[in-house]
Amino acid sequence: MSSSLEGRLAAYIAERLDGARDVAVDSLARISGGASRQTFRFRLLWTDAGGRTNERRLILRRDPPASLIDTERRIEFEAYRAFHGSSVPVPQMLWLEEASDALDHPFFIAEEICGFQAGPGLLFAEPYVSTLAQLGRRKWTILGDIAKADPADLGLDQVMTSVAPDACWRRELDYWEGVLDEDEAAPLPIIRAAIRWLRANPPRPAQKISVVHGDYRTGNFLYDDKGQIHGVLDWEMAHLGDPLEDLGWSFNPVWSFGRGVPGGLLPREDAVAAWEAASGLKADPADLHWWELFNCVKGQAIWVSSARAFIDGGNREPIMVYPSWALQNAQDRATLQVMGRL
Repeated sequence: MSSSLEGRLAAYIAERLDGARDVAVDSLARISGGASRQTFRFRLLWTDAGGRTNERRLILRRDPPASLIDTERRIEFEAYRAFHGSSVPVPQMLWLEEASDALDHPFFIAEEICGFQAGPGLLFAEPYVSTLAQLGRRKWTILGDIAKADPADLGLDQVMTSVAPDACWRRELDYWEGVLDEDEAAPLPIIRAAIRWLRANPPRPAQKISVVHGDYRTGNFLYDDKGQIHGVLDWEMAHLGDPLEDLGWSFNPVWSFGRGVPGGLLPREDAVAAWEAASGLKADPADLHWWELFNCVKGQAIWVSSARAFIDGGNREPIMVYPSWALQNAQDRATLQVMGRL
Protein backbone atom coordinates (compact mmCIF):
# COMPACT_ATOMS: atom_id res chain seq x y z
CA MET A 1 0.00 0.00 0.00
CA SER A 2 1.23 3.51 -0.83
CA SER A 3 2.86 5.58 1.91
CA SER A 4 1.08 8.68 0.58
CA LEU A 5 -1.78 10.21 2.51
CA GLU A 6 -4.20 8.79 -0.06
CA GLY A 7 -2.74 5.31 0.35
CA ARG A 8 -2.69 5.41 4.13
CA LEU A 9 -6.26 6.72 4.20
CA ALA A 10 -7.41 3.96 1.86
CA ALA A 11 -5.68 1.34 4.03
CA TYR A 12 -7.40 2.67 7.15
CA ILE A 13 -10.84 2.61 5.55
CA ALA A 14 -10.28 -0.83 3.97
CA GLU A 15 -9.94 -2.32 7.45
CA ARG A 16 -13.36 -0.92 8.38
CA LEU A 17 -15.46 -1.72 5.30
CA ASP A 18 -16.73 -5.27 5.69
CA GLY A 19 -16.28 -7.34 2.56
CA ALA A 20 -14.75 -4.47 0.58
CA ARG A 21 -11.85 -4.92 -1.83
CA ASP A 22 -9.94 -2.65 -4.20
CA VAL A 23 -10.43 0.25 -1.79
CA ALA A 24 -8.94 3.44 -3.23
CA VAL A 25 -8.85 7.13 -2.43
CA ASP A 26 -8.52 9.75 -5.14
CA SER A 27 -9.17 13.46 -5.73
CA LEU A 28 -7.85 14.23 -2.24
CA ALA A 29 -7.80 18.03 -1.89
CA ARG A 30 -7.29 20.37 1.02
CA ILE A 31 -10.18 22.72 1.76
CA SER A 32 -9.08 26.26 2.60
CA GLY A 33 -9.36 27.28 6.22
CA GLY A 34 -8.97 24.57 8.78
CA ALA A 35 -7.51 26.62 11.61
CA SER A 36 -8.78 24.12 14.19
CA ARG A 37 -8.72 21.02 11.99
CA GLN A 38 -7.11 20.30 8.63
CA THR A 39 -10.00 19.54 6.29
CA PHE A 40 -9.76 17.50 3.08
CA ARG A 41 -12.37 16.25 0.64
CA PHE A 42 -11.84 13.03 -1.28
CA ARG A 43 -13.54 10.34 -3.34
CA LEU A 44 -13.69 6.81 -1.94
CA LEU A 45 -13.91 3.92 -4.42
CA TRP A 46 -14.42 0.25 -3.52
CA THR A 47 -15.86 -3.03 -4.71
CA ASP A 48 -18.35 -4.63 -2.35
CA ALA A 49 -18.92 -8.31 -1.58
CA GLY A 50 -21.45 -8.55 -4.42
CA GLY A 51 -18.92 -7.31 -6.98
CA ARG A 52 -20.52 -3.90 -7.35
CA THR A 53 -18.33 -0.81 -7.73
CA ASN A 54 -19.14 1.94 -5.24
CA GLU A 55 -18.20 5.59 -4.92
CA ARG A 56 -18.74 8.04 -2.07
CA ARG A 57 -17.63 11.61 -1.44
CA LEU A 58 -16.14 12.01 2.03
CA ILE A 59 -14.46 14.55 4.31
CA LEU A 60 -11.34 14.04 6.40
CA ARG A 61 -10.89 16.30 9.44
CA ARG A 62 -7.39 15.89 10.90
CA ASP A 63 -5.77 17.62 13.86
CA PRO A 64 -3.05 20.09 12.82
CA PRO A 65 0.33 20.42 14.62
CA ALA A 66 -1.06 23.45 16.48
CA SER A 67 -4.58 24.80 16.45
CA LEU A 68 -6.30 28.17 16.54
CA ILE A 69 -8.23 26.82 19.52
CA ASP A 70 -7.80 23.74 21.66
CA THR A 71 -10.74 21.43 20.96
CA GLU A 72 -11.76 17.87 21.70
CA ARG A 73 -12.37 15.88 18.53
CA ARG A 74 -14.57 13.28 20.26
CA ILE A 75 -16.96 15.99 21.43
CA GLU A 76 -17.16 17.40 17.90
CA PHE A 77 -17.71 13.92 16.43
CA GLU A 78 -20.40 13.04 18.97
CA ALA A 79 -22.20 16.37 18.51
CA TYR A 80 -22.48 15.73 14.78
CA ARG A 81 -23.61 12.17 15.40
CA ALA A 82 -26.21 13.20 17.97
CA PHE A 83 -27.94 15.68 15.67
CA HIS A 84 -27.76 13.59 12.49
CA GLY A 85 -31.26 12.83 11.22
CA SER A 86 -32.85 15.59 13.31
CA SER A 87 -34.22 19.01 12.37
CA VAL A 88 -30.63 20.25 12.67
CA PRO A 89 -28.99 19.22 9.37
CA VAL A 90 -25.49 17.80 9.77
CA PRO A 91 -23.31 15.38 7.79
CA GLN A 92 -23.14 11.72 8.80
CA MET A 93 -20.10 10.72 10.86
CA LEU A 94 -18.33 7.50 9.86
CA TRP A 95 -15.11 6.89 11.80
CA LEU A 96 -13.26 8.58 14.66
CA GLU A 97 -9.58 7.81 15.22
CA GLU A 98 -7.99 9.24 18.36
CA ALA A 99 -4.56 7.66 17.89
CA SER A 100 -1.90 9.15 15.63
CA ASP A 101 -0.56 5.98 14.03
CA ALA A 102 -2.71 5.89 10.89
CA LEU A 103 -2.38 9.48 9.61
CA ASP A 104 0.17 11.08 11.98
CA HIS A 105 -2.53 12.96 13.89
CA PRO A 106 -6.00 12.08 15.26
CA PHE A 107 -8.85 12.54 12.78
CA PHE A 108 -12.38 11.66 11.83
CA ILE A 109 -14.09 10.87 8.52
CA ALA A 110 -17.57 12.00 7.53
CA GLU A 111 -19.80 12.18 4.49
CA GLU A 112 -19.50 15.26 2.28
CA ILE A 113 -22.73 17.15 1.67
CA CYS A 114 -22.20 18.18 -1.94
CA GLY A 115 -23.66 20.87 -4.17
CA PHE A 116 -24.05 23.76 -1.75
CA GLN A 117 -22.14 26.88 -0.70
CA ALA A 118 -20.50 27.66 2.64
CA GLY A 119 -18.52 30.89 2.33
CA PRO A 120 -20.38 34.15 2.94
CA GLY A 121 -18.74 35.86 -0.03
CA LEU A 122 -21.42 34.71 -2.48
CA LEU A 123 -24.41 35.59 -0.32
CA PHE A 124 -24.69 39.24 -1.20
CA ALA A 125 -25.05 38.87 -4.96
CA GLU A 126 -27.61 37.10 -7.11
CA PRO A 127 -29.03 34.53 -6.95
CA TYR A 128 -28.48 34.30 -3.19
CA VAL A 129 -29.15 37.89 -2.14
CA SER A 130 -32.83 37.55 -3.03
CA THR A 131 -33.31 34.86 -0.40
CA LEU A 132 -31.36 36.36 2.51
CA ALA A 133 -34.42 36.94 4.70
CA GLN A 134 -35.58 33.35 4.27
CA LEU A 135 -32.06 32.08 4.88
CA GLY A 136 -31.85 34.19 8.03
CA ARG A 137 -35.11 32.83 9.40
CA ARG A 138 -33.91 29.31 8.69
CA LYS A 139 -30.56 30.03 10.33
CA TRP A 140 -32.04 31.20 13.62
CA THR A 141 -34.78 28.56 13.57
CA ILE A 142 -32.10 25.87 13.44
CA LEU A 143 -30.23 27.58 16.27
CA GLY A 144 -33.48 27.51 18.25
CA ASP A 145 -33.79 23.79 17.51
CA ILE A 146 -30.29 23.25 18.92
CA ALA A 147 -31.24 25.18 22.05
CA LYS A 148 -34.47 23.22 22.44
CA ALA A 149 -32.82 19.79 22.22
CA ASP A 150 -32.31 17.85 25.45
CA PRO A 151 -28.60 16.99 25.90
CA ALA A 152 -29.52 13.86 27.87
CA ASP A 153 -31.85 12.60 25.14
CA LEU A 154 -29.01 13.10 22.66
CA GLY A 155 -26.53 11.32 24.94
CA LEU A 156 -24.29 14.37 24.94
CA ASP A 157 -24.39 14.74 28.71
CA GLN A 158 -22.09 11.69 28.69
CA VAL A 159 -19.34 13.37 26.65
CA MET A 160 -19.73 17.06 27.51
CA THR A 161 -18.93 18.52 30.93
CA SER A 162 -22.01 19.42 32.94
CA VAL A 163 -22.52 22.90 34.35
CA ALA A 164 -25.04 24.46 36.73
CA PRO A 165 -27.41 27.09 35.31
CA ASP A 166 -25.89 29.81 37.50
CA ALA A 167 -22.31 28.84 36.63
CA CYS A 168 -22.42 28.99 32.82
CA TRP A 169 -21.30 32.58 32.51
CA ARG A 170 -18.42 32.31 34.96
CA ARG A 171 -17.02 29.11 33.47
CA GLU A 172 -16.95 30.55 29.96
CA LEU A 173 -15.59 33.95 30.99
CA ASP A 174 -12.89 32.39 33.17
CA TYR A 175 -11.79 30.15 30.33
CA TRP A 176 -11.55 32.80 27.64
CA GLU A 177 -9.96 35.37 29.93
CA GLY A 178 -7.38 32.69 30.69
CA VAL A 179 -6.68 32.31 26.97
CA LEU A 180 -6.09 36.07 26.74
CA ASP A 181 -3.81 36.02 29.78
CA GLU A 182 -1.71 33.27 28.26
CA ASP A 183 -1.61 34.32 24.60
CA GLU A 184 -1.87 38.09 24.23
CA ALA A 185 1.16 39.70 22.59
CA ALA A 186 0.17 43.29 23.48
CA PRO A 187 -2.21 44.99 25.93
CA LEU A 188 -5.92 44.81 25.10
CA PRO A 189 -7.48 47.71 27.06
CA ILE A 190 -10.89 47.59 25.37
CA ILE A 191 -11.35 43.86 25.96
CA ARG A 192 -10.08 44.15 29.54
CA ALA A 193 -12.65 46.90 30.18
CA ALA A 194 -15.35 44.63 28.78
CA ILE A 195 -14.25 41.82 31.10
CA ARG A 196 -14.48 44.11 34.13
CA TRP A 197 -18.03 45.08 33.14
CA LEU A 198 -19.02 41.47 32.56
CA ARG A 199 -17.81 40.40 35.99
CA ALA A 200 -19.59 43.31 37.67
CA ASN A 201 -22.89 42.66 35.85
CA PRO A 202 -23.43 38.89 35.51
CA PRO A 203 -26.50 37.56 33.70
CA ARG A 204 -29.25 35.59 35.37
CA PRO A 205 -28.92 31.78 35.52
CA ALA A 206 -29.55 29.97 32.25
CA GLN A 207 -33.19 29.14 31.50
CA LYS A 208 -32.00 25.62 30.70
CA ILE A 209 -28.77 23.83 29.98
CA SER A 210 -28.52 23.31 26.24
CA VAL A 211 -26.04 22.10 23.70
CA VAL A 212 -24.10 25.19 22.66
CA HIS A 213 -22.66 24.93 19.15
CA GLY A 214 -19.98 27.47 20.02
CA ASP A 215 -19.36 28.93 16.56
CA TYR A 216 -22.79 29.30 15.00
CA ARG A 217 -22.43 32.04 12.40
CA THR A 218 -22.82 32.86 8.74
CA GLY A 219 -19.99 30.96 7.09
CA ASN A 220 -20.41 27.77 9.11
CA PHE A 221 -23.37 26.28 7.28
CA LEU A 222 -24.10 24.99 3.78
CA TYR A 223 -26.79 26.92 1.91
CA ASP A 224 -28.51 27.00 -1.47
CA ASP A 225 -30.09 29.71 -3.63
CA LYS A 226 -33.56 29.03 -2.23
CA GLY A 227 -32.82 30.15 1.32
CA GLN A 228 -32.36 26.64 2.72
CA ILE A 229 -29.58 25.29 4.94
CA HIS A 230 -28.33 21.76 4.27
CA GLY A 231 -25.57 21.32 6.83
CA VAL A 232 -24.43 23.00 10.05
CA LEU A 233 -20.65 22.67 10.27
CA ASP A 234 -17.72 23.30 12.65
CA TRP A 235 -18.91 21.90 15.99
CA GLU A 236 -15.40 21.84 17.46
CA MET A 237 -16.30 24.26 20.27
CA ALA A 238 -19.57 22.53 21.22
CA HIS A 239 -20.31 22.27 24.94
CA LEU A 240 -23.16 22.41 27.45
CA GLY A 241 -24.19 25.85 28.63
CA ASP A 242 -26.57 28.77 28.36
CA PRO A 243 -28.29 28.79 24.94
CA LEU A 244 -28.07 32.59 24.92
CA GLU A 245 -24.33 32.14 24.40
CA ASP A 246 -24.94 30.83 20.87
CA LEU A 247 -27.46 33.56 20.12
CA GLY A 248 -25.00 36.21 21.31
CA TRP A 249 -22.21 34.79 19.13
CA SER A 250 -24.47 34.87 16.08
CA PHE A 251 -25.03 38.59 16.76
CA ASN A 252 -21.31 39.47 17.00
CA PRO A 253 -20.96 42.57 14.78
CA VAL A 254 -17.89 41.11 13.05
CA TRP A 255 -20.27 38.63 11.39
CA SER A 256 -22.48 41.34 9.87
CA PHE A 257 -20.18 41.77 6.84
CA GLY A 258 -20.79 45.51 6.79
CA ARG A 259 -24.54 45.12 6.24
CA GLY A 260 -25.62 46.33 9.67
CA VAL A 261 -27.82 43.30 10.46
CA PRO A 262 -26.93 40.06 12.29
CA GLY A 263 -25.07 37.63 10.09
CA GLY A 264 -25.61 40.00 7.18
CA LEU A 265 -29.01 38.34 6.81
CA LEU A 266 -31.89 39.52 8.97
CA PRO A 267 -32.91 42.38 11.28
CA ARG A 268 -32.17 41.62 14.90
CA GLU A 269 -35.81 41.53 16.04
CA ASP A 270 -36.68 39.01 13.33
CA ALA A 271 -33.72 36.79 14.24
CA VAL A 272 -34.70 36.83 17.92
CA ALA A 273 -38.32 36.05 17.04
CA ALA A 274 -37.31 33.04 14.93
CA TRP A 275 -35.02 31.75 17.69
CA GLU A 276 -37.65 32.19 20.41
CA ALA A 277 -40.36 30.48 18.34
CA ALA A 278 -38.15 27.44 17.68
CA SER A 279 -36.51 27.15 21.09
CA GLY A 280 -39.49 27.92 23.30
CA LEU A 281 -37.15 30.18 25.29
CA LYS A 282 -37.00 33.93 25.82
CA ALA A 283 -34.11 36.18 24.90
CA ASP A 284 -34.17 38.63 27.79
CA PRO A 285 -32.53 41.83 26.46
CA ALA A 286 -30.23 42.33 29.46
CA ASP A 287 -29.07 38.72 29.53
CA LEU A 288 -28.60 38.63 25.76
CA HIS A 289 -26.58 41.85 25.95
CA TRP A 290 -24.25 40.22 28.48
CA TRP A 291 -23.69 37.24 26.20
CA GLU A 292 -23.13 39.47 23.18
CA LEU A 293 -20.40 41.34 25.00
CA PHE A 294 -18.94 38.11 26.32
CA ASN A 295 -18.72 36.84 22.75
CA CYS A 296 -16.69 39.89 21.79
CA VAL A 297 -14.22 38.81 24.47
CA LYS A 298 -14.32 35.23 23.24
CA GLY A 299 -13.80 36.34 19.65
CA GLN A 300 -10.79 38.44 20.55
CA ALA A 301 -9.34 35.55 22.55
CA ILE A 302 -9.61 33.31 19.49
CA TRP A 303 -7.89 35.84 17.23
CA VAL A 304 -5.14 36.38 19.82
CA SER A 305 -4.71 32.63 20.24
CA SER A 306 -4.30 32.11 16.51
CA ALA A 307 -1.59 34.78 16.41
CA ARG A 308 0.21 33.14 19.32
CA ALA A 309 0.27 29.75 17.57
CA PHE A 310 1.85 31.45 14.54
CA ILE A 311 4.31 33.57 16.55
CA ASP A 312 5.53 30.58 18.53
CA GLY A 313 6.01 28.55 15.35
CA GLY A 314 3.65 25.73 16.28
CA ASN A 315 1.66 26.31 13.10
CA ARG A 316 2.98 28.56 10.34
CA GLU A 317 0.07 28.24 7.97
CA PRO A 318 -1.37 31.60 6.81
CA ILE A 319 -4.81 30.76 8.23
CA MET A 320 -3.31 31.06 11.70
CA VAL A 321 -2.21 34.68 11.33
CA TYR A 322 -4.96 35.94 9.04
CA PRO A 323 -7.75 36.09 11.68
CA SER A 324 -5.55 38.11 13.99
CA TRP A 325 -4.50 40.49 11.24
CA ALA A 326 -8.01 40.88 9.85
CA LEU A 327 -10.19 40.80 12.94
CA GLN A 328 -8.47 42.11 16.07
CA ASN A 329 -9.21 45.75 15.29
CA ALA A 330 -12.68 44.86 14.01
CA GLN A 331 -13.37 42.95 17.23
CA ASP A 332 -12.28 45.92 19.35
CA ARG A 333 -14.67 48.14 17.41
CA ALA A 334 -17.44 45.56 17.75
CA THR A 335 -16.83 45.48 21.51
CA LEU A 336 -17.16 49.23 21.73
CA GLN A 337 -20.32 49.05 19.65
CA VAL A 338 -21.91 46.47 21.95
CA MET A 339 -20.87 48.56 24.97
CA GLY A 340 -22.48 51.64 23.45
CA ARG A 341 -19.11 53.42 23.28
CA LEU A 342 -18.49 53.60 19.54
